[in-house]
Amino acid sequence: MPSVYIKTYGCQMNERDSDQVAQMLAARGYRLTREETEADVILLNTCSVRDMAEQKAIGKMGMLHKLRERRPHLVFGYLGCMAQSRGAELAASPGRVDLVVGTQKFHRVADYVDELLRDRLEAHIDDERRAIVDTDGEEGSQNTIREHTLRAGQATAFVSIMQGCNMHCTFCIVPATRGAERSRPIPQIVEEVRGLVARGVKEVTLLGQIVNLYGRHEFPRMDGKSPFVQLLEAVHDVPGLARLRFTSPHPAGYRDDLVHALARLPKLMEHVHLPLQSGSNALLKRMHRTYTREQFLRLVEKLRAAREGIAITTDIIVGFPGETDGDFAASKAMVAEADFDNAFVFRYSPRRDTPAATMDGQLPEAVKEARNKELLEAVDANVARKLDACIGHRMEILCEGPSRHNADRLFGRTRTNKIVVFEGAPRHVGEVFDLRITRASQSTLYGDPAIL
Repeated sequence: MPSVYIKTYGCQMNERDSDQVAQMLAARGYRLTREETEADVILLNTCSVRDMAEQKAIGKMGMLHKLRERRPHLVFGYLGCMAQSRGAELAASPGRVDLVVGTQKFHRVADYVDELLRDRLEAHIDDERRAIVDTDGEEGSQNTIREHTLRAGQATAFVSIMQGCNMHCTFCIVPATRGAERSRPIPQIVEEVRGLVARGVKEVTLLGQIVNLYGRHEFPRMDGKSPFVQLLEAVHDVPGLARLRFTSPHPAGYRDDLVHALARLPKLMEHVHLPLQSGSNALLKRMHRTYTREQFLRLVEKLRAAREGIAITTDIIVGFPGETDGDFAASKAMVAEADFDNAFVFRYSPRRDTPAATMDGQLPEAVKEARNKELLEAVDANVARKLDACIGHRMEILCEGPSRHNADRLFGRTRTNKIVVFEGAPRHVGEVFDLRITRASQSTLYGDPAIL
């Protein structure tokens, strides 16, 4: 049977979409391979949030095209956000890309791959290779990402609960690439989680562009609870599920009902990813973020009061158009004021057709790079302090399997989403248990195996 190589760039949503494509292709008999040189079909699932992600995908495709010298039937395709944004432009570019599929058509990929391979292998079409480009919207596409390919012993899984975003932050291309908010029904999501638990999954992470605004246009509030809190309660009650997470939220979605849910649902982990983007009120307004630094800090206080020991992580952009030294200093100060457990720091990258791309005050790359480095140093110092505070404590982990850097060791995540590496046995994979933390590196905790 033909073999398929899939490479994914970007967020967990992209990982989940790639998993869906892989499952559909495997169901039709395609063999999934990790070796691009063995593949008959090569698919790159792309990201458009930053220019670097797009350039990586384009560069990768350019390098892969040399494989056609000895395998002229090869099918190449772009999927996802960059495909949605650039569409036919990608198919028309040098290198003969055969397939361009947007964010609402992942469920069509297997059909298109069948069709293209039939052209290549049976009709031997090469001189006039046709391309398939499908970036049209499709009603109900949010309900198509629901199948999973699980490896043996897999203990965690992502569950897509919605697509799209209506927030229109001035730096962000996601509303253009993912479309408007569309949510799946609660019973459908719960049934998917039940199926995952039946197959051995212990932890699920609910995914959405603005996950905590789930269902606000489709489903009513009930008993004072938003649709998202209703969903959390329904998933929380699935027998056998040990842990529940969600990402990525928006501060605007943290109403009192969600804060209270964090306090009263024990399977909901003590970790919140709360994107800040900037500590400057002036820049938050230019970004169209709908909150102030003062409101953000009050929310942090509410979350910490609701759940003892909660970990809060964030995203921060440096070098946004018009960012002054004072604006940057305000962002740096927020690392300490909000006491973040970690932060993902990004240099601003202009995205096509976004308001920020044409704003006055575009900053030189050298300024962005210097601020990025300075802020990362502040974040790293905070991370080190947080990890050092764990030494000597017993912490619950879910063991996910071999460590990425040392296959002789295992790793798991704490309830606060910190990685712990330890020496264990195969029987520990997929299990929830306590370890005593003995030491910490810059980004990782290490546990004592003596108590196992």
